[in-house]
Order: sequence, then C-alpha cells, then structure tokens
Amino acid sequence: MTRSKWVIGVVALCVFWAIGTIAPGMAVGGAAHGGEEHKSPKVGILLVAFGSSETSAQVSFENIQRKVTAAFPAADVRWAYTSHVIRAKLADRGKALDSPTLALARLQDEGFTRVVVQSLHTIAGAEYQDLERTVNGFKAMEAFQKIVLGDPLMVTRADVAAVVTAITGIIPKERKQSDAVVLMGHGTCHPASAYYSALAFQLQLKDANIFLGTVEGFPDMALVQNQMQARHIQKAFLMPFMSVAGEHAKNDMAGDDSDSWKSLFSKAGIECVPVMKGTAEYDAFVGIWVGHIRSAMEGI
Repeated sequence: MTRSKWVIGVVALCVFWAIGTIAPGMAVGGAAHGGEEHKSPKVGILLVAFGSSETSAQVSFENIQRKVTAAFPAADVRWAYTSHVIRAKLADRGKALDSPTLALARLQDEGFTRVVVQSLHTIAGAEYQDLERTVNGFKAMEAFQKIVLGDPLMVTRADVAAVVTAITGIIPKERKQSDAVVLMGHGTCHPASAYYSALAFQLQLKDANIFLGTVEGFPDMALVQNQMQARHIQKAFLMPFMSVAGEHAKNDMAGDDSDSWKSLFSKAGIECVPVMKGTAEYDAFVGIWVGHIRSAMEGI
C-alpha cells in the first residue's frame, strides 16, 4: 500500500469513527433534552377568591378544595385572595394568605410549568379584571410554559342557565310556592353588573317568586321589596348569592340592624327566613367552577 493510500485510509477511518461516536453522543444529548421536554409537566391550580375573614365562611372554601382535588388529583392546588383587607385581617390572626401575584411567583420559583388560575368570583367584574392583568403579566414574562385563566361563575349564556338550575335546586324544601326566595348578590358599578339583571330575568321566567337583588348595584333591595309587595308576598327565604356566607350575609342580609334586608322586609310585613349558606357550599355551583377549570386545563 502506498503512503498516500494509507493516509487516505486513516483519514476515512477517523471520519467514520467520529461519525459513529459523535452522532450517538449527540443522540444521547438530544434524547436527554427531549426527555426534559416530554417528561410529565408540573401542573398547578391556583384558586383565587375575594376571600373572607369569617371563620364560618371557610366551609365554602373547604368544599371547593375537596371537589377540585378530587377532580384533578395530579395537580397541586393552591389558594390566593384578591382582597388586601381580608389578607391583612387574617395575617393579624397568624394566617397567611398570598395575593395572586405572590402565589404565582411561588409557583414559578417551585418549578411549576403549567398553571390554571381559576377565578372563584361570581362575575367578570373589577376583581376579575385585576386578576386577568396579573395572569397576562406572568404570561408576557414567559414565567410558565402555559398559564390559563379560568372563567368566573357566570360568563356565557350556558353559565347563566347552569346557575339558574343550581339555584332552583337549592331552594329549601319547606318553601311553599307562594313564598318568595330572595337572593342577595354583592353588586358592583362595573358593567359586568348586567349579569345580575340577566340572571334575575331568567329566574323570574323559571319561578315568578324568585327575586335577586344586590348590595351595591342593580337590582337593589328596594326594587325587590316593591316586587314582593306587588305580588302580596307574606314570607321570604333570604339566601346569599355569594360564594361564602360572610359579612354581607350576616349583617346586610340577616342582621338585626334596622337597615338589614331582614329588618326592612319584616317592617314591610314580610316574614323572613335567612338561609346562611354561600353558593360554594353547594356542589351544583362548585361544579360550574370545576367545569371552567376543566376547560382551562385543555388550554395547557
């Protein structure tokens, strides 16, 4: 063999060896990287409520926790409160609750890759919009591979229909058809307050003696009272249309002060029976939120 042929043979052998060793090495490296890409994502669900400092209201949150954990056992479920006032009150009692921003930062720091942020608000009002901005901020920072915000209780026409069904399903069994059922919502000056009017209309179509009013919006208590008097209602079951039976339910709806709904209706000659349970204590309502989480999960 000539020297030149020998050199060519050695070079070819080196090239063949390089391809044979480097390529598998690259494949191993690629497989390892691919393994990172395809391994099971770390999924979190952040439940975000306005919050409540009332101890008795915690039963609502506990019910939501149970239902969400049962529906999504592979996800880590966390909580955040949007109300700074509520968080401060709880902090004074030694109970720390995160804001949505801090809760999401914790999830990012702990290596969560996919997160559903589920609003537990009733409508897409100011609190929900603030939460939406927070989620969009984390999305813009690419803090997670995927982050999706779940709808509040009522957004679509189907949501409103589901809420009507849920309400008619929780009416106290002792209520007679001639008795009224009065739901107290929170209300807001936000345009999303129109959902309360839409819901009130749908309820009236279902049962003319079911009324919905709000503490801080329209329809208000005075309108509800006028409607009941026009129908000669003598007895009314008062129920909070809020996730928890908190301060509004205790004071504004069922309190003994002269300006509570119970006192004002009683003064008008209507016997009142308060029902102190928030919507989140009923599985029918929690099921709507769980459905929104399931839809959000499809996005991650």
